Amino acid sequence: MTEANMRPDLTLSAVPRYVQLASLFRGRIGSGTWPVGAQIPTVDDLVEECGVARATIRQALGVLETDGLIKRYRAKGTFVEKSPAEQIWCEVQTDWSGLLLSREGAKIEVLSDTAKVAPPEMQIDYGQLAPAYRHLRRRHSRDGQPYMIADVYVDERIRKLIPAAAYRNETALKLIANRPGIEITDARQTLTIGSADVETARELGVALNLPVAFVNRVAVDDKGQVVLIARGIYRGDVVHLDMRLK
Repeated sequence: MTEANMRPDLTLSAVPRYVQLASLFRGRIGSGTWPVGAQIPTVDDLVEECGVARATIRQALGVLETDGLIKRYRAKGTFVEKSPAEQIWCEVQTDWSGLLLSREGAKIEVLSDTAKVAPPEMQIDYGQLAPAYRHLRRRHSRDGQPYMIADVYVDERIRKLIPAAAYRNETALKLIANRPGIEITDARQTLTIGSADVETARELGVALNLPVAFVNRVAVDDKGQVVLIARGIYRGDVVHLDMRLK
């Protein structure tokens, strides 16, 4: 099936259509469908394929040009300059020390902060859930570009041990690491791959169904209590996972 026969559905998301198309085109460059050095389809061809106005296509291409992925030449066409893989800058760490590090240049925005909520529904067979948690919805960004949305749940009984500023500056696991009276004896991380739903697409400013990584982190203290649950959704186009096997 050709690209022209796979017209993207841009009607199900609140994200502007040109942003959705920019993510779609960025994915084609990253996958090699539009290889570096190659000329991409003309604006007219993309209009026919995507079923949108010329101005929308031009806006989408403008985003890629600003990112340095393409370059438009008068009377020649538009060519791919480099792959977005070269712009991957958010690494999902796989060891304890790495997970405590804040991303260089990253900003954490607290979107909501709710006290005394029930724990999220999830299967945990290596710790006892606390009666109530403090729930924070946080958005992580770099250079103004969001790359992760996270729900962080902190055991209400220990939240007073965490400085208020930490919720705006520290990674989820660092919130409970090395705090007086808290000894972490078990911490686990799971990662699955999926696609952005309408809410995630809106909060991250990406196209609906863009690949995303779901990362769950759970920390248990020496009493067997689940003191932290962090559920993050990372943009798939800016994230790198590197695991040393030996």
